[in-house]
Amino acid sequence: VLRRHEVDKQYFAEGLSEWGETLVQLTWTTGVAFAYDRETFKQVGGFSYTGEGWGLTRTDRHLVMSDGSETLKLLDPATFAVVSTLRVHDEHGPVSALNELEMVRGLIFANVWQSHRVAMIAPDSGTVTGWLDLTGLLPASERPRDGVLNGIAYDEAGDRLFVTGK
Repeated sequence: VLRRHEVDKQYFAEGLSEWGETLVQLTWTTGVAFAYDRETFKQVGGFSYTGEGWGLTRTDRHLVMSDGSETLKLLDPATFAVVSTLRVHDEHGPVSALNELEMVRGLIFANVWQSHRVAMIAPDSGTVTGWLDLTGLLPASERPRDGVLNGIAYDEAGDRLFVTGK
């Protein structure tokens, strides 16, 4: 651990994404997002929003937020106002329970809560262009009782994808 920031116990910290020199962090049910200086982790602002905050990533123009439904919200990074929404679907219909988000090579990756799958989503249409099936990544015998896939991080320089569990 190189740097650490404790979030007050009244908040359940969730998705985190960078935006320029700022890190933006969601909270699960309190409708509050925090903005931190990327280098010092000092809080430099915040936002409020309606609904739950699950995952957060960014495009070139917007922050993208999930709330556990099939709809992603594209947010103005300066105001956190919803600019538009994106309904995620594959050939079978809506894909719900979208959780953690990560931008990877121009696609939004979203793990599907309580599953071993990660959807690869076109940010212009919401179409799932492919799936990562991570079944067997960690054998059931090694998983905690309530262990589920929960986090995604992309190392662009090394072209590596990291996933974590809860």
